[in-house]
Amino acid sequence: MPRVVISPDDDLRARMVYDYHDAPAGGHLGREKTFAALLRDFFWPHMYKWIRKWVRSCEICQRVKPAASKQAPLRLLPIATSAWRSVSMDFIFGLPRDAEGRTGVLVFVDRFSKIVHLAPVAAEVMADESAELFLDLVFRHHGLPESIVSDRDPRVTSAFWTLLFAQLGTRLLMSTKGHPETDGQTERFNRVLEDVLRSYATPLASWRSFLPMAEFALNNSTTRRQV
Repeated sequence: MPRVVISPDDDLRARMVYDYHDAPAGGHLGREKTFAALLRDFFWPHMYKWIRKWVRSCEICQRVKPAASKQAPLRLLPIATSAWRSVSMDFIFGLPRDAEGRTGVLVFVDRFSKIVHLAPVAAEVMADESAELFLDLVFRHHGLPESIVSDRDPRVTSAFWTLLFAQLGTRLLMSTKGHPETDGQTERFNRVLEDVLRSYATPLASWRSFLPMAEFALNNSTTRRQV
């Protein structure tokens, strides 16, 4: 796709980086994702250095994002070869309770395109609700995947959930028991999502209203693949 070359106007470039990084639809993502999103449509000389300097000086990013820590080695899963054939699924809990009593997010990630779908859930979310959200957020738009990658959370492994997928003709591909880091992609995404929500919500109790913008920001930052 042709890109627009931006003139040597620092105010214009700053406005553009602000829109792609600081604005709610930007999500305060890191320099790599911000650069990738901008580069799809625009270009100017030394653009990466410009964005790196901007992100390094972002006060909100410095406040909400913890220093990088070394992760345990991951057990590799089979590589996804096309969109929505393999979906990873996880829960994020521990967020402040919203007006409807929800304290978590159900996360679906297409392992090939990295496109995500998010849904707020209560801590006591059951398998039937998880299944309904899967049908509404994933199956309705993308069809049935060949596999679902998940940790061994009881919400996923309950009899209802397993029977549902047996009826639909898919299989539940579990991460290794005792090693939730097996699905490294979802684990990394969860950390990014929590950072994004913290960058939006002051106080964090308002995280629910920012969830659609967080989903857009994360999806807009992914490399465009055939979806």
